Amino acid sequence: MPPLAGEWLNALQGEFKKPYYHDLFQTINEEYQTKRIFPPADDIFNAFHFTPLDQVKVVILGQDPYHNQGQAHGLCFSVKKGVETPPSLVNIYQELHDDLGCYIPNNGYLEKWARQGVLLLNTVLTVRAHQANSHRNLGWEEFTDAAIRVLNDRDQPMVFILWGRPAQAKKRMLDNPAHLILEAPHPSPLSARRGFFGSRPFSQTNAFLESRNLTPIDWQIENI
Repeated sequence: MPPLAGEWLNALQGEFKKPYYHDLFQTINEEYQTKRIFPPADDIFNAFHFTPLDQVKVVILGQDPYHNQGQAHGLCFSVKKGVETPPSLVNIYQELHDDLGCYIPNNGYLEKWARQGVLLLNTVLTVRAHQANSHRNLGWEEFTDAAIRVLNDRDQPMVFILWGRPAQAKKRMLDNPAHLILEAPHPSPLSARRGFFGSRPFSQTNAFLESRNLTPIDWQIENI
């Protein structure tokens, strides 16, 4: 697994010394050597690489990576260029269109969001091919919880977007009044019509950022 760098490394380096991370590292290395695992090992920490700690303005929490070939690349809800947009992201784009009028792009590659300070963090960072949640409870949750606590403790205002119950379970760690928490059902086709559609998270996020004299996010993903 590629190392973290910069402020993220300084903030999380204590985790690498803990017994759970030693066990996690050994298990994940063995999994990559013996099974098909997503995302590619060099992409595991892309959420942290693409969005440095001092630039985080928005946090979107996912569950675990996409588990089909060629989809996952280390940013939650995002897929690589040239890959069909998954159903949950189709619904995210629909809500974005209804909320801010953005056109629906022909790709699901969300690096543009990440480069503007939107941390696209799965709570579990790896998965076996075609086996959703297969790397749950190996230790990733403890690691990403540590990252969430680091973010919560920062005084720079940020928005936490919690879609679905697994993400909303992290709300207990978010007690800093400087931040805004937005909750809604998951954008999955199974739940999007129970309140995700119409929740307007993108306009609410930008209004909050602007009220704190922070640059709003340009949410439009362009066609390729």
